[in-house]
Amino acid sequence: MAHYEFSMPVTEAQIRQLRINDTVTLQTTLFGIRDATQIHMFDRGRKAHFDMSGHAVIHTAPNVQQVEKSAAYPAGYKPICIGTTTSDRMERFTRPLMTDYGVRIIIGKGGLRDASLSAFKDLGGVYLAIVGGTAALETTWIEQIEDVDMDDLNPESLWKFRIRNFGPLLVAMDSHGGSLYDVLKEGMAEKRAKVLASLGVKA
Repeated sequence: MAHYEFSMPVTEAQIRQLRINDTVTLQTTLFGIRDATQIHMFDRGRKAHFDMSGHAVIHTAPNVQQVEKSAAYPAGYKPICIGTTTSDRMERFTRPLMTDYGVRIIIGKGGLRDASLSAFKDLGGVYLAIVGGTAALETTWIEQIEDVDMDDLNPESLWKFRIRNFGPLLVAMDSHGGSLYDVLKEGMAEKRAKVLASLGVKA
């Protein structure tokens, strides 16, 4: 296990260094994205205005307060609570995010599936996991909402956050076919089999 600190954007080579159980802290820029955002981007043909090549996206629909635009709030929004949502339902968007927009890192809760693992392996990507209940802490890592796109979808807009010391986050899926979720499933299956055997029950 190793710890890495990345100032965004990152290269494919940097991502391919990572292995499951490593940790990562991100600096400078992070994009917030969710279901509706990606449905509009990939199902309805809307083009995002941001350059996300080499960047990270986080699955979120943040709680924000609309304020007058200023140097402190250039997008006209103040972050109130920016937490992470479950990733699984956004599985089908992993590969197009990487191929069409150059995204390298996806941050979320609960993991993704085999198609995403395959995309990470083919294209050089990684999934960083956040545990539930940490929204208040995550919000302290976000210094500013710099910009927003597709704001008619608010709160499922495409958000551009300025971040500082975002992490450490756990590498749960890497670009080498490693998945902590698969490791956990296998371990649980082995323990279940042993328990059943000790009870004289055939699996």
